[in-house]
Amino acid sequence: MTRYVVLLRGINVGSAKRIAMADLRALLADLGYTDVRTHLQSGNAVVTGADGDPDEHAGRVRAGIADRFDMDVRCLALTGERVQAIVDGHPFAEIADNGSKMFAHVLSAAPDPALLAAHDPVALDPQHTRLGDRVLYQWCPDGLLESPAVGTYAERNLGVAVTARNWNTMTKLVDLLG
Repeated sequence: MTRYVVLLRGINVGSAKRIAMADLRALLADLGYTDVRTHLQSGNAVVTGADGDPDEHAGRVRAGIADRFDMDVRCLALTGERVQAIVDGHPFAEIADNGSKMFAHVLSAAPDPALLAAHDPVALDPQHTRLGDRVLYQWCPDGLLESPAVGTYAERNLGVAVTARNWNTMTKLVDLLG
């Protein structure tokens, strides 16, 4: 069995795509996951499931949400090891002094090298953005809304799905993994 972090994109933002975390936990349990825990109201879950491809787990959760809640919600599933590696790879630890202004834009896949060469999201904010393994790290000293939208740019130009979490959430998810 493997511990996974499941990240739902766009849940409980505004009035659309509302899912109570109790209902999400129930769905995940009904899908066969155990040790289900959620964090905040924005679609962050930690589960234990069968060893396998995280993309298959993400697809399973996405299908479950579609069946139960009649919503199409992008999901990313990451192994606990991958989430830990993202946190361990923090390139701005010396300057990022506010976890709510430090972001991990998690990519659904590694970008195609040719697309990356033509559309490098780091170039939008080279002082505050770094590319890691299927993640864009972005330090936003003036807040996310005042910073270049590197995640949106990456999704539009690199052919990958992207979902962002602030550093406080990322480190809490590591804690929840146990």
